[in-house]
Amino acid sequence: MKKSVTIICVAAAGAVALTGIVAGTRSSIASAFGEDNKSGGILPGEHPRKPWPRPTPTPTVSVPSTPAPTPAPTPTPTTTKPTATPTPTPTPSPTPEPTPTLLPPGTFPAGPSLAPACNGTTIRTDQNAADLIDKSATGTTFCFAAGLHRIDRPLRPKANSTLGSDEGAVLTGSVPLTGWAADNGDWVTRGALPAAYGMTGQCEDNVANICYLREQVFLNGKHLLRVKTRDKVAPGTFYADYAGNAVYVGDNPQGRSVEMSKTKTAIEPGGTNVAIHGLTVEHFASAPQAGAVVLGGGWRVFANDIRWNHAVGAMLVNADGATLDKNLIQYNGQLGVGQYSTSNGKIVGNQVSNNNTDGFWIADWESGGIKTTWSINGSVAGNLIKENLGVGLWSDAYDDSRVFRDNQIVDNAADGIRYEIGRNGVIEDNVITGNGLGTGRGSGRSLWDGGGINVNTSTNVTVRNNVLAGNVNGISIQSRTRGNGPWGLNVLRDVIVTGNKVTMRGGTTSTGMVQNSGAAIPTGEVVLKDNSYVLDSLSADRFQKFGQWFSAAEWQAAGLDTGSHFTTG
Repeated sequence: MKKSVTIICVAAAGAVALTGIVAGTRSSIASAFGEDNKSGGILPGEHPRKPWPRPTPTPTVSVPSTPAPTPAPTPTPTTTKPTATPTPTPTPSPTPEPTPTLLPPGTFPAGPSLAPACNGTTIRTDQNAADLIDKSATGTTFCFAAGLHRIDRPLRPKANSTLGSDEGAVLTGSVPLTGWAADNGDWVTRGALPAAYGMTGQCEDNVANICYLREQVFLNGKHLLRVKTRDKVAPGTFYADYAGNAVYVGDNPQGRSVEMSKTKTAIEPGGTNVAIHGLTVEHFASAPQAGAVVLGGGWRVFANDIRWNHAVGAMLVNADGATLDKNLIQYNGQLGVGQYSTSNGKIVGNQVSNNNTDGFWIADWESGGIKTTWSINGSVAGNLIKENLGVGLWSDAYDDSRVFRDNQIVDNAADGIRYEIGRNGVIEDNVITGNGLGTGRGSGRSLWDGGGINVNTSTNVTVRNNVLAGNVNGISIQSRTRGNGPWGLNVLRDVIVTGNKVTMRGGTTSTGMVQNSGAAIPTGEVVLKDNSYVLDSLSADRFQKFGQWFSAAEWQAAGLDTGSHFTTG
């Protein structure tokens, strides 16, 4: 008889609705149910530093190890191993299903090179784009000429208008920093900062707490790492003294280009059914949870490069019927894509990578790839979501009837897919590899901390025909005490996991269920069947139920994963 284990439950704090903070959005709705007490952590270094191991070559920059999470309320696990001798034996699969091949790096079709020709009114780099757009009629097509367009206030295209380029136009929200002077080994310029402002959001380093500060600095196009105090300034870093209205850098700026992001938003709704294509959008000082590009109803934003903005790259806010497709969305400070209060939105065919460059909380505060919330219908499909410092693809807080299909989700620091406090969801035909190995502050590697797929306190969710390998865990089903919401008590019910191929080898990686003592899962509400598991050993404990470990044979003997196949490899 094997012994049971005691599980330390760390309640997720991730159920935070994306706040409507651009003009015309609905009011902020918080959904941070459950209690959390997480502390410690590190501030991730300048991109591309990654704090988690890779199945591919090891990163060239090391990051300090993260502290253990602070324990939270402990669920009541089952403490007795079934005494019945497991009679069913794992059924070998004579012809295992082959793992789909990921697209090689650089071959995923996205970005301005896919934009169509633009025929319309030209906007030159020496013209004020916002003024021209404000004075235009509905249905106007604007074509941005090649070069750098400085945007000093948001562009608000009118109904049925188009903003495009086929010449490689760049829209920037930054301003040049000049007038540098040497100052005790550093260099300083004065007069460019706004007045000090309050904190929003949560940082990975919750001692320094500087991730929310919007102004980024770029030296010859290179993103500098913000430090909290003047004495920490070194080459590759900057310090912003808001009280003294001074910016300090550790590199000699003489003869170099130094830019600071200043304008908050590049493009936001001025009407419906707008098209945006062929643009590079960078260096916008968006506030946490706000987008550099904000889509409206019926918009199509496609074939753009949205990069190096402080918070969210692209946001769908009250954007019913909008489509975000074939974009490069990369190196943004908090999150690649956000969606809030939207019906039938589609996020398809994008490459979303390397987001959360400015140190937002990795495990539980909407950092990383894509997050949708308070939305109904629509899909996230056919995207490549890779190497984001957070959750790859996250549905949180009252998403209804959302479909996550045919995405490649690779090497994200937290869960590959997290479906949290939602209902009527479908997660199917995704390839999910190498996720959850760098969660940092307040997280670890148990089923409570997630996996390739994490279904958390949601109802009527089907997880089918996905391929998972090399993740911190396989599939984690979590029932947490998460309070009440618009649908009543938030509970985990009617979850079906079927037809998936899950590879689990080494360490404590597992698939199974966990529950808070106040959120017990009734018998029959979670069904695992007809899956294929590839294990390091058939005798290894790779399955869990409420704190109790099982080998493959014991798992089936307990009535779980009927019809499933278990092999080694």
